[in-house]
Amino acid sequence: MTDDRAAGARPWHRRHRLAVDVTIAVGLVLLDTGMTLADATWWPDHPGTLAWVMLGVQALACASLAVRRIAPLTVVGVLGAFTLAISLLNSPMGLLTSAHQGNVWAPVSTLLAAYGPLFYQQNRRTAYFALAAFTLVVMRPWDPSTTNMTIGLLRTAVGPLLALYFDTRRRLMQALVERAERAERERHLVAEQARTEERARLAGEMHDVVTHRVSLMVLQAGALKVTAPDEATGQAAEELRTAGCQALEELRDLVGILRTAPEGDRTPAVADFADLVAESVAVGISTELIEEGDPSLASPVVGRTAYHVLREALTNVRKHAPGARVQVRVKYDNTQVRLMVHNTPPTGSPRSALAETGSGLGIAHLRRRIEVVHGTLRAEPCSDGGFSVEAMLPAFVPTSESAV
Repeated sequence: MTDDRAAGARPWHRRHRLAVDVTIAVGLVLLDTGMTLADATWWPDHPGTLAWVMLGVQALACASLAVRRIAPLTVVGVLGAFTLAISLLNSPMGLLTSAHQGNVWAPVSTLLAAYGPLFYQQNRRTAYFALAAFTLVVMRPWDPSTTNMTIGLLRTAVGPLLALYFDTRRRLMQALVERAERAERERHLVAEQARTEERARLAGEMHDVVTHRVSLMVLQAGALKVTAPDEATGQAAEELRTAGCQALEELRDLVGILRTAPEGDRTPAVADFADLVAESVAVGISTELIEEGDPSLASPVVGRTAYHVLREALTNVRKHAPGARVQVRVKYDNTQVRLMVHNTPPTGSPRSALAETGSGLGIAHLRRRIEVVHGTLRAEPCSDGGFSVEAMLPAFVPTSESAV
C-alpha cells in the first residue's frame, strides 16, 4: 500500500515518462537538424537531393529516442547505422561530400542514445558490445583525426559512465529502502512479541493470585460442609464449594485465551462495509453500497475509522428513520477517502424504546475519533427531509501496521 501511495505522489515527469521521452526526442531532432544545416556536422557545400533525403533520415533516426527506455539497443543501432551510412556515402562512395571533413558526423542524439543500453538493458555483455561498435562508427578510426576521434569518444563515453553511476545509485537507494522497511517490520515484530510476553506474564500473575484465593474459599467451604451444625448450612457450603471449583475451571480457560491471541481476531476495515450493508438489508432497511476507486488505498487505521462511521450512521438510521432508503457512497483515491451516508425521510415513526437506547454521544465520539487522523465529519439534515453523514479522511495515516 505504501508503494501505491508513493507512486501517486511521484512527480509528473516520472508518471509520464513516454511523454517526456517524446518531448526530448523532438527537441533533439530540431537541434540536430539545425546543427546540420549550420555546417556543424556532415552537411555539404552544395546539397543535392541525396543530402536532403539523408537529412530526413537523420530526423527519423533521432526521433527513435522516444523509445530509448523500451528498446535502447534499437536506438543505438538506428543511430549507428545512420552515422555509418553518412561515412560510407562520403568515402569511399563519394556520393556525399561533407563541407567539413574534420567534423563529427554523428548526431548529438548519440550522446543520449549511448546512455540507454547500460541503464535499461538487462544483458550487460550485449550492451558493452553494442556500445563498442557504436563508438567505432562515431570515431571513424579509418579516417583518423585527433579532434574527431576525441570528440567522438567523449560523445559515446559520457552517456555510459552516467548510466553506470545512476544505476549504481538506484540500486543503492533500493537496498537502503529495503533495509529500512525490513528494520521497521522487525521492530513491529519485536514489539508484538513483547506485548505477547507481557500478556502471558499478566495472565500468569492473575492466575496465581486469583487461584490462590479461590482455592482457599473452596477448602474452607469443604471444611464448613463437614462441620456444619445443620443440613441447610452444609448444603450452602457445598454449593459454595461447587461454585468455587467451577470458577477455577473457567479461570483456567480464560488464562489460556489470554496467553495466546485468538486466531480469528481481526480488526474491522473497509472490506467489511458490505457486511454492514447486508446487516441493514437483513433487518428491512433498503441500503445501497457504491464504491469508487481502490479500497487498498486506505491504510488500516483509516479503514477502521471509516468502518465505525458507517456502523454508527446505519445504526442511527435504524433507530430514528424506519422505512428510509439509505445510500452509502465511498470514494477512494491516492490522497483521501470520502464516505457519504444519506438516508431519505422515514416512512414511519421511530419506536421510542429503540430510539432512546444509547448515550446520544455517537456523533461526538466519531468526531473525536476522526480528528485523531486529521479528518473531518459533517452530519446534518438534508433539504429533502433526510439526513446525511459525510466523513473526509486522509487515505494514508502512518502506523506500525503500515510496515507489515
